[in-house]
Amino acid sequence: MSDTVEALREPTQRVGRGYLTIIALANLGTMIAFFTPIQNLLPRLADEVTGGSGKEAALAWITGVGAFVSVVANPLAGAFSDRTTSRFGRRRPWVFWGAVLGLVSVALLPTQTTVLGLALLWGCGQATVNASYAAITASIPDQVPVNQRGVASGVVGLAQTLGVVLGVAIVSFLVTGLEAGAAVTGVLFLLLALPFVLRLRDPVLPVQARPPFVLGEFVRGFWVSPRRYPDFAWAWITRFLISLSNAMATLYLLFFLQDEVGYANPEQGQTILIGLYALGTILTAVVGGRLSDASGRRKVYVIASSLVMAVATVILALAPVFSAAMVAAFVLGAGYGVYLAVDQALITQVLPAAQDRARDLGVINIANSAPQVLGPVLAAPIVTSLGGYPMLYLAAAVVAVLSGVLVTRIRSVP
Repeated sequence: MSDTVEALREPTQRVGRGYLTIIALANLGTMIAFFTPIQNLLPRLADEVTGGSGKEAALAWITGVGAFVSVVANPLAGAFSDRTTSRFGRRRPWVFWGAVLGLVSVALLPTQTTVLGLALLWGCGQATVNASYAAITASIPDQVPVNQRGVASGVVGLAQTLGVVLGVAIVSFLVTGLEAGAAVTGVLFLLLALPFVLRLRDPVLPVQARPPFVLGEFVRGFWVSPRRYPDFAWAWITRFLISLSNAMATLYLLFFLQDEVGYANPEQGQTILIGLYALGTILTAVVGGRLSDASGRRKVYVIASSLVMAVATVILALAPVFSAAMVAAFVLGAGYGVYLAVDQALITQVLPAAQDRARDLGVINIANSAPQVLGPVLAAPIVTSLGGYPMLYLAAAVVAVLSGVLVTRIRSVP
């Protein structure tokens, strides 16, 4: 089999534990780099640079800038990754350099003393982390056959959730200083990416197989026509909605514990909730993916998991006490574990073209990143002026239900 065919073919050979371990570690490191700043370091830094006054708006600006950069960087890096003809493969160079530069960006966050400085540096961090993530994500349709993608996506979802828990736990309990915590976060990102870079087999795309670069065609390629590819469009919309619901529910979690619940140690309380969330994910992600693979059905699992996530946010809205928040965190994790595994597998089955896998997955990842911009825009006024945290979590529930309903519009995947 030629390199050209191998690099672009639809995979049929089942992957083993070695591949699943490598892809899990890479995703673990990426999620540590993504969410440890968002969930812990940036709220603390926003509080520090504002003196506690206007911290909610400051955090919205900082994370909003980062999310906007993600919207651009992820599909752009994916598109260039698709065209990369390095002797090391299409994906590995992007993973390596994204991790190296991501380490630097995250580690330098505590050196900033203004909201603008934090926003700009976090934007750089999001650009580099997304460059790595786009290449990692493309590895599944590159190398995993369709009937194994539920399990592979479940392993990825499990690793991603553990990344959130591990990162926040480290900076909350073990390395509590901002400078040291940021440095450890960046170093873990690089170390966990190295097995992907050093051990993964990444078929080379020969130069002669790369299409000529025409700027107009390259730019137009980021628009995937909903008329030509309706299932891809509905997959994008439903992922956007569930990501928006999740962003609305989790972005202000630290402030929810501090200001609404009145928890004595909100940072450690946040870690407990994330741990319960992770437990729910651990119990459902791989199992949900395996059941979906065995049945050959995706949509019923995605719909059910969306509704479970809505139930969790209703609990937060109606019972703003820590014991209820613990139940809600577990339920949310259980729903999201199944969702991550099965929806990601579904998405890989509606990608338009093999030669553009990373770019098209980057377009899908806009649906993950854009809500990080829109979420604060919607959440901040709700929390401050339109009903507070109960109304915020009820709105998140409505959005999750809508996502589940619209999944039924996808026709080509059962």
